[in-house]
Amino acid sequence: MRVLIMEDEPQAATRLSRLVAALQPDWEITDTLDSVKRSVDWLSKNSCDLILMDIQLADGLSFEIFDRIVVTAPVIFTTAYNEYALKAFKVNSIDYLLKPVDQAELQAALNKYHSLTRTAYGSEKMMESIRYAMQMLTKKYKERFVIKVGEHLKSVEVGEILFFFSLEKTTFAQTADGRKYILDFTLDQLDGLLDPSRFFRINRKYIVSVTAIKDMISYTNSRLKLVLKTSDDDDVIVARERVQEFKNWLDR
Repeated sequence: MRVLIMEDEPQAATRLSRLVAALQPDWEITDTLDSVKRSVDWLSKNSCDLILMDIQLADGLSFEIFDRIVVTAPVIFTTAYNEYALKAFKVNSIDYLLKPVDQAELQAALNKYHSLTRTAYGSEKMMESIRYAMQMLTKKYKERFVIKVGEHLKSVEVGEILFFFSLEKTTFAQTADGRKYILDFTLDQLDGLLDPSRFFRINRKYIVSVTAIKDMISYTNSRLKLVLKTSDDDDVIVARERVQEFKNWLDR
């Protein structure tokens, strides 16, 4: 079993090597690389069975490696990335090791690796998850909207918007000062443009930010009723099938 370590911090690389040796003494640490360039060169000429990959390398993000060559080996990331990025990995079945690496966490990650690579199907699903997780981490979300107000154009920062709603086939953005702006997007389109850590689609009519919520009330059929700041709508209901996911989104 050949393991490749990508890590630009010598102490962290040494610690990883020692932990792998302690947990899997029959495995070989085939090399330790500290940069995107060296990693691309190495993988172009060599192969391995597993990669322990830091996200931030000496000359850039390790995601660049996947843009330059095809990586066939499964990857376990090591990172000090923010909590939302880490959750993206977890949701998509890709393990990560938060620095400084803990031996028990490494063992759990290796156990997951074993379970996912027992079959060719498992290996394929793991690589699909890696690609999806990278897209999640590198995706750029909308930061502002250019809105037409009469004959003028106005730039509205996403941070100023409390919620988006649909009314009579028109989509509106409502800001903290209570103003409503018409958008040239549907709610379905906005769903893919907005940062999911900041906005949640509660039903077919509303996408809300956490800062918009003034109160939450238990409602019939296991639903939730929301009271939104600056809104005069008394019927803002979290769809029953979305309630648990909504609670998980709030509980971060």
